Amino acid sequence: MQMRDLGKSGLKTAPLVLGGNVFGWTADKATSFDILDAFVDAGFNAVDTADVYSRWVPGHTGGESETVMGEWFAAHGKRDKTLLITKVGSDMGEGRKSLKAECIIAACEASLKRLQTDHIDLYLSHFPDADTPIEETLEAHQSLIDAGKVRAVGGSNYDGPGLEAALAAAGDGRARYEVLQPHYNLLVRHEYEGARAKICKREGLGVIPYFSLASGFLSGKYRTEADLKKSPRGGQMKPLLEGRGPKVLAALDAVAARHGATPAQVALAWLMARPSITAPIASATSVAQLKEILASASLTLSSDDMAMLDI
Repeated sequence: MQMRDLGKSGLKTAPLVLGGNVFGWTADKATSFDILDAFVDAGFNAVDTADVYSRWVPGHTGGESETVMGEWFAAHGKRDKTLLITKVGSDMGEGRKSLKAECIIAACEASLKRLQTDHIDLYLSHFPDADTPIEETLEAHQSLIDAGKVRAVGGSNYDGPGLEAALAAAGDGRARYEVLQPHYNLLVRHEYEGARAKICKREGLGVIPYFSLASGFLSGKYRTEADLKKSPRGGQMKPLLEGRGPKVLAALDAVAARHGATPAQVALAWLMARPSITAPIASATSVAQLKEILASASLTLSSDDMAMLDI
């Protein structure tokens, strides 16, 4: 497996990051264990989760995904083969939505306990916090690095000015964001392309986009309104059936046919081929689905393929 440098963090990742948002939600513990085993055994390493996963599910309080991963580490002993990514700063209820120093420190301790590990490889600020000076946030991250509890840090969902401000504030006892986790895929391009992409290239940041398959839309699973009932995420797909959505799916179908591949594999391979992208994040709810997306790492798209997908 050819590993890629995750910015200047010193960390390396395979070309695809496994999304852990489904663990303990649409993938039960046993299925999650099978997916994690298959992922690592295939030579991949990076798994992305967050303390908030999956608080949005009725009856869940957050921490479900991290708990499943911690139980997997304890049962299967593959922590040393896993590049562990988790996040802080999303709404955990009871006022726990903050990037203040005390909140970051407390959240990190809680994540480490759930994950049953002594360190997090990459710790991300999940959302910017306008009520907290970025200097305070970065100082808290640095304290975790100094304590050996975190190896590197980054930001998720930062816009261009916010990212610039965070990078400018680094140093003098404050950590540097080495990785950006933006919303970016073949269908939703405007949020990342432009200012953020230029900053990441200029500063040598690692980039691991989420919603790489547009919540499953780019797999071709949702093509008509009748398809929207296929999964809990189906209701979000209706707006994508209009505008560029069908044209993008048609292009994916055409390129997939050239390679004997699936639309999902092509959509992920497109991201892997983008010049500033390190590795896209994609989740799977079964081992069969995982094997499909893993094959994207060995799919090489031609310049003609890339041009066809540039809609």
